[in-house]
Amino acid sequence: MEAPISFEIRARDGDARMGRLLTPHGEIATPCFMPVGTRAVVKAMAPDELWGMGYRLVLANAYHLAVRPGPDLVHQMGGIARFMGFRGAILTDSGGFQAMSLAKINSIDEGGIRFRSHLDGAPIVLTPENAIELQQSLGTDIMMALDECTPFPADHARALTSLEMTARWAERCIRARTSTTQALFGIVQGSVYADLRRMSAAQITALPFDGFATGGLSVGEPKPIMREMAAVSATLLPRDRPHYLMGVGTPQDLLACIAMGYDMFDCVLPTRNARNGGAFTSEGRLAIKRATYARDERPLDPRCDCRCCTTFSRAYLRHLHLSGEILAARALTEHNLFFYARLMREAQAAIASGTYRTFAAYVTNLIDDGENAVNGNKIDVV
Repeated sequence: MEAPISFEIRARDGDARMGRLLTPHGEIATPCFMPVGTRAVVKAMAPDELWGMGYRLVLANAYHLAVRPGPDLVHQMGGIARFMGFRGAILTDSGGFQAMSLAKINSIDEGGIRFRSHLDGAPIVLTPENAIELQQSLGTDIMMALDECTPFPADHARALTSLEMTARWAERCIRARTSTTQALFGIVQGSVYADLRRMSAAQITALPFDGFATGGLSVGEPKPIMREMAAVSATLLPRDRPHYLMGVGTPQDLLACIAMGYDMFDCVLPTRNARNGGAFTSEGRLAIKRATYARDERPLDPRCDCRCCTTFSRAYLRHLHLSGEILAARALTEHNLFFYARLMREAQAAIASGTYRTFAAYVTNLIDDGENAVNGNKIDVV
């Protein structure tokens, strides 16, 4: 069977890779960041705005779309990309993460995950087979195998049981797949245990997946452990396939994990922080509600040329945020996603020129120094 996607590595700098991922809905330059569009929408952003910032791949969530509006409607509307009016490609998470995040309304056994809808309490059963059927019906470009995202903390025995079930579910996902035009990625688990990461990687990479993800990180474990486990997992993934690190997303973490050989990332941080008045800048994170910005005429980020930074002052953005105006969320979200898109383009260029280590160290130090300066001051919030 001809692969539904192709992946070409065009440059390397150490373990960092710059490449091209070709999907039925277009080409994605890697390393790339995927904005999170859980319900077929990236909050506060129109699809053409995402496209204009350079985004060609967006993440959506199969569980949430199964609850509302339902896969049949999306299928009848021409598939998820057409339904949401996005010209690029879509990756869908299978719903495995929701087994952890919605633990109070679900139960898990060998058969699958039994949910109570977070909307009306209606029963929902997600199995490896219908998780694939659901994603095929949605018409996504890249499907994720159903896994159990091991919660943190989990002892070694619990993590072992979890990854073994994930491996059995992965085999069932492979057998259930009938589409020849949609890619399917497998997910490596193992919690914070290097030996279990190696075991899971051996199991998952032995299966004919089109790409491979590292999951179960950034779920509450200390950052040094997250990076250690991400690094361990990265060394175990096939070098000719896309490497996706799920849910990891501060700018510093992205730069560190690109150096490990990861190509794809997603995280809610840029959009969620924006809605709460937080901005990512070249000088570190900025909380716009701080009283120190009440009469600040400067843009959010003096090194940024996004629409927000070339139009609004910090003082005006603070006024909008404290007033509860929708424009505050719009402007801050646009800035944060612009910042992330530019960071990925700069990382690609640095890999291509063989200067990635210098670039990553410079940007990380710039951000860290800015955050340390802000955190060292008294925060006066009105």
